[in-house]
Amino acid sequence: MTTVAILPISDAIGKKIYRAIAGDKQSTGRTAGEALDALTAQLEDEEFSTLLVLQSFRPDWFFSAQQQQRLSELMSLWRTARDRGQELNPVEQAELDSLVEAELKAATARSAALLQQIA
Repeated sequence: MTTVAILPISDAIGKKIYRAIAGDKQSTGRTAGEALDALTAQLEDEEFSTLLVLQSFRPDWFFSAQQQQRLSELMSLWRTARDRGQELNPVEQAELDSLVEAELKAATARSAALLQQIA
């Protein structure tokens, strides 16, 4: 099963768009659905399952607005460094890794909460 992440990002002029990522494939769109549609067109049938959990990307008790803001800032810095063939400094990279791990744990907790609601 392939994991797909859909993240809100800002384009070059600061407008909110969405990036869908699955392994080494990615796409963007004006909406989460548009980004997902563009990504699924790139995936083989066996790479995509039928279970989707969509998050509104709003802060919640699992991942706060402050965490989301800092993650967004660090991802922007990371993309800039990557595009220049550089890396983040070790302190920023450690913070980014920690926030990514926290968001993963938050997503897991959200999924568990959702399962409890529908079970």
